[in-house]
Amino acid sequence: MMYYSTNGKAPLATLEEAVVKGLAGDRGLYMPEKIKRLPREFYDNIADMSFHEIAIKVADAFFGEDIESKALEEIVRDTLSFDCPVVRVTDSIYSLELFHGPTLAFKDVGARFMARLLQYFIKKENKREVNVLVATSGDTGSAVANGFLGVDGINVYVLYPKGKVSKIQECQFTTLGNNITAIEVDGVFDDCQRLVKSAFMDEELNRHMNLTSANSINVARFLPQSFYYFNAYARMRQLGKADKLVVCVPSGNFGNITAALFGHEMGLPIHRFIAANNANDIFFKYLQTGEYKPMPSKQTIANAMDVGDPSNFARIYDLYKGSYDRIKSLIGGATYSDPQIGETMRRCYIENGYVLDPHGACGYQALKDMLEDGETGVFCETAHPAKFKETVEKAINAETDIPPRLAEFMKGTKDSVNMTNCFSDFKAFLMGK
Repeated sequence: MMYYSTNGKAPLATLEEAVVKGLAGDRGLYMPEKIKRLPREFYDNIADMSFHEIAIKVADAFFGEDIESKALEEIVRDTLSFDCPVVRVTDSIYSLELFHGPTLAFKDVGARFMARLLQYFIKKENKREVNVLVATSGDTGSAVANGFLGVDGINVYVLYPKGKVSKIQECQFTTLGNNITAIEVDGVFDDCQRLVKSAFMDEELNRHMNLTSANSINVARFLPQSFYYFNAYARMRQLGKADKLVVCVPSGNFGNITAALFGHEMGLPIHRFIAANNANDIFFKYLQTGEYKPMPSKQTIANAMDVGDPSNFARIYDLYKGSYDRIKSLIGGATYSDPQIGETMRRCYIENGYVLDPHGACGYQALKDMLEDGETGVFCETAHPAKFKETVEKAINAETDIPPRLAEFMKGTKDSVNMTNCFSDFKAFLMGK
């Protein structure tokens, strides 16, 4: 399958080219030329299928034309070495728990898939080493760093905003060493993302080293995230609660909800979607006005959603041919302040005994506010609450246990490179590699 740019000015690319380049030459995001609808019988039988069986069918629709079936099946099975269960919170609201992977965050799925796909291409084509650049506002950095840790032929550079990720998140990518380099940028997430995009567009730098991105701008990062939406539908169908299913996604850079929307285009019978924002409410305002106006990001307790110019909005806009009416009819929006997020965590714990992380709290509250009669809601609990231990404990007035995997990260010694938010400094650093 060929991939085109959302800006429409770059040449078509193969899957391998789209994955290795990350960003198209015209600064657009790659989109598949077609989205295959899965047959009716797939959905008729989906409740009887395992997560792995479902994911392999979906992966084949996306990547089957470009990857041998046996290799693709191995990539999927290796990626999904953990479950993404659906857990009841109330009679009408369920949590899609996406924190059971190695770094306890939803991005483990996309990061692990991309690492294995890149390694597949490197081995197949005998390519020289690839350098992965990734900007993170929290969980992306840890998921990508751990997904690529020790992978031959790949070096990873994680850019993160100084003082604006939780200490537990930070230790997950600054203590690894090996082929992982953490870069602490004096700025906000948008500065980190700008440095990564500028690096891709710099001809001299790209002659010097082979660059790609592991942010959700990369098709190999966001497309596999659709796997767990298909699985969530299957599990809700088992419960007899899939007829009017509403999926609510806490949204920052919008890669996660874009993956869900791609699933919907493949025939996944989701009734409608909700994008839950924190105070960075650019998409919410777009839904109200029809105007997309990026703004400087604001720091919140739901820091992984602190994005003022969501990259994947370009994909959503392209997917629906720029139709505001179509987007608004399918996707609702909500926005919550830090005090509201804290209050949601407190009340959910008291009323249901369920501990939310700050991002999942936005999704849960949006369903509480927006579900209609006859609908059942599933929200994404995108990270383990222990990754935001201080914030969560303050909200619920109770202790949260740190899982053993997370405790191991915290034993390491921080090793990071301090960096200004000037591209010339970042370029000089990379040119020295």
